[in-house]
This record gives sequence, C-alpha cells and structure tokens, in this order.
Amino acid sequence: MAKGSGKNNGGRGGQGEVVSTDDSSSPFFLNNGDHPGLNLVSHPLTGSNYHTWRRAMIMALTAKNKIGFVDGTIPKPSPNDLLFSIWCRCNSMVSSWIINAVSRDIADSLLYIDSAFEVWRDLHDRFNQGNGPRVFQIKKQLSSLTQGSLDINAYFTQLKILWDELKEFQPVPVCQCGGLRIWSEHQQKEYVM
Repeated sequence: MAKGSGKNNGGRGGQGEVVSTDDSSSPFFLNNGDHPGLNLVSHPLTGSNYHTWRRAMIMALTAKNKIGFVDGTIPKPSPNDLLFSIWCRCNSMVSSWIINAVSRDIADSLLYIDSAFEVWRDLHDRFNQGNGPRVFQIKKQLSSLTQGSLDINAYFTQLKILWDELKEFQPVPVCQCGGLRIWSEHQQKEYVM
C-alpha cells in the first residue's frame, strides 16, 4: 500500500489517501498471472491490421484495468510521490504487453520508449491510416468478396468483419431529432447491397 500525493494519479487516491495494490479494482493491481511475457491478443500487430489489433488491445487492457496507462488518464507521478515506483512497475508491465503484441520488426522500434502511453501514441501515429484510403480499401474488398468455395458461415464472417471495420470509420451522429434512426436504417440497407 502507498499513500498518493493526489497529484497526477488519475483520480486514484487523493491527498493522503491509501492506494492498495492488493485491491483488484485498483489500476495498480497486478494478478499473479500477470507477467511481462503475457500475450493479450491472438494476432500481433503487423501494420495493416492496426484497427482490429487496437480494438482487441483496448478490450484486453480494459479487462485488466490498465487502459489508463495508454490513454493518459493515469499519468506518471513525480519521483518523490509514493506511487512512483508502483506506477513504474505497472507501466513497464503494460509496455511489455504491448511489445509482445506486435511483430518483431515493430517491437524492436519500441524498446527504448519510456512509457506505455508514448508507445501507444507512437503506434497510433505510425499505423492509423486516414479514413479515406482505408474506407476505399474496405469498400473495394466488400465489392469483390464472393462466397466461392467458402461455406456460408465463413463467407458471412468475412463480410461481417469488413462491415464492422467500416463502421468504425463512420461517425455516429448524436441527436435528439430521430435522425439516428434514419441513419441506422440506411446502414442496414447498405449491408444488403
């Protein structure tokens, strides 16, 4: 257990508040099964699969209560803060998990980046394609996808993967006027096309 200074701890432990690393709801908690060699996702990042890899990593890091280390909500405390060593340990663990979830070539370029947040941002800057080219590529794949020798389940799975990825690029309008229902109906018609 450590007392946080209340500064730069992502709202986890106020002035003089005790932060327990034994509390499984704490972002600083590490399970006995957590280790630097742990693989959180089944498919490593190769570059072209960035969006699906990112989604899988966000789900895994959220499940482990460590998403704050990559989204910046758990910033690095000052060196004199009692949480500093705990934060460093968790940050190193999250960085290791990310490095284990990418191809060897990509991993080598990440080894000297100090924080999980910076590693995450580096990968985003390198591999997050602009919407236009990727949307075009997905639509092209959708238009050329045929069942061929695939069984219906495999064909539908391929189709759904492409539609779900395309949906990630399309902003969802927020309104109170009923326009969202119309947009949703339009999207459903697009699936049939």
